[in-house]
Amino acid sequence: MIRAKDLSISFSGHEIFSEGNFIINSREKVGLIGRNGSGKSTFLKLILKQLEPDSGAVEVPRGYRIGHLEQHIHFTHDTVLDEICSILPEDREHEGWKGENILYGLGFTYDDLYKDPKKFSGGYQVKLNLAKLLLMEPQMLLLDEPTNYLDIHSIRWLKEFLREWEGEIILITHDRGFMDSVITHTLLIHRKSFKKVSGSTQGVREKIALEEEIYEKTRINEDKQRQKTQEWIDRFGSKASQASRVQSRVKMLEKQDVKEKMVHVQTLDFEFNHNPYASKENMVEAEAISFGYNPEHLLIKNLSFKIANGDKICVIGKNGKGKSTLLKLLTQDNKPIHGDIKVNGKTEIGYFGQMNIDRLDNNRTVYEELQKVDEKLTQNRVRQVCSNMMFSNDLSNKKISVLSGGEKSRVMLGKILLKGANLLLLDEPTNHLDMESCESLLEAIKSFEGAIVTVTHDEHFLHQIANKLVVFDDNKTFTFEDSYEFFLKRIGWKDH
Repeated sequence: MIRAKDLSISFSGHEIFSEGNFIINSREKVGLIGRNGSGKSTFLKLILKQLEPDSGAVEVPRGYRIGHLEQHIHFTHDTVLDEICSILPEDREHEGWKGENILYGLGFTYDDLYKDPKKFSGGYQVKLNLAKLLLMEPQMLLLDEPTNYLDIHSIRWLKEFLREWEGEIILITHDRGFMDSVITHTLLIHRKSFKKVSGSTQGVREKIALEEEIYEKTRINEDKQRQKTQEWIDRFGSKASQASRVQSRVKMLEKQDVKEKMVHVQTLDFEFNHNPYASKENMVEAEAISFGYNPEHLLIKNLSFKIANGDKICVIGKNGKGKSTLLKLLTQDNKPIHGDIKVNGKTEIGYFGQMNIDRLDNNRTVYEELQKVDEKLTQNRVRQVCSNMMFSNDLSNKKISVLSGGEKSRVMLGKILLKGANLLLLDEPTNHLDMESCESLLEAIKSFEGAIVTVTHDEHFLHQIANKLVVFDDNKTFTFEDSYEFFLKRIGWKDH
């Protein structure tokens, strides 16, 4: 159990939140939500005593064990098994088997246990960090975007693990479906205040929306009433016969609390710029393609598929199987070892990849990076997209070098908006975005008139958008010409 008491903090004069008061009780699993920059990660740092509040406190009982999923990776042992067991105290040294079971649940094999953890992919390194945390058996788990870089199988396992967890949880994630399936309560940071309610994220959003609608209607009505009263005072203020009544109404106005108009909360709001596809032919045709960075170990073998205008194709499967590689084949950054990929000359590709974020110029501002997409773009057009990507006014002058992962993702999306396309290739576009931004992205994908091929582990996205699948499963790569729901019913996952 922890208690926030009159909790306030600010940075460089900018108030993050103030006078927060709430309790997280025994066995409560709390989803912490709020826009990027609202203070979610800051609140976790206050719990961990990594920051000191300006006023108030986070009260944690003596001896209460809190486990935090670290975002940075630091391994000190030569094997995965030694690394996970290194966190066990002497009185628990015999419990290495628990660590093995956790690793198996996260997708590690028996042979993996004896490999160097530093040689695994980033996704598996995140899993190992998560396994170390779970083996510690803390009373409270602090999880900040635990599903980033996890594949569907690992996310499903983690979901079940957290459902059965008997301690407390504070969970931050952009994955609404994952959060709502785990939590018992929602804690929202909104307009620099905390609000905690029982139930899912949808419930608290509806409650806030209703409260703000009532507040705004009340504010407008009170303003109109004050205006009428002031007009009456102005009209009769000079008449001696009305002097007492005028004074009474003046005092009444002076005593009234004047509600401030709510500041607009900026949200990611955009539509992808669709360039019409002036052809009845397929946009892309892949014929019997095979590829591997090592010809003796092919990631993709004898895969054929077509991309037609309007297709919404999701690429799914475990990490490390070749999903991102497939997108690079479609952009022709990589060439297949066998087979052929034909891209129609009228196909215009917009590509969002995790590695592309690293290609942003750290010395440029957000505005300059977006403006470089096309030197002919007007300043108003670039500023509009900056605003759509939540970089309005002075925020567009921030250097790329100081942006967070989520902010860099928004810059990449902004570049695609300015470029225009009729085929979007999106590699895990929801990573680093907040929950509201993910919802805006989902709506933009659904309304895009061209074709989309996206790599995703988000089952909510899969159910919402996929009309075709490219599946990496059971050591095979194949297409499925229907929705994700029918894939689960007719074939289902073979990998676990």
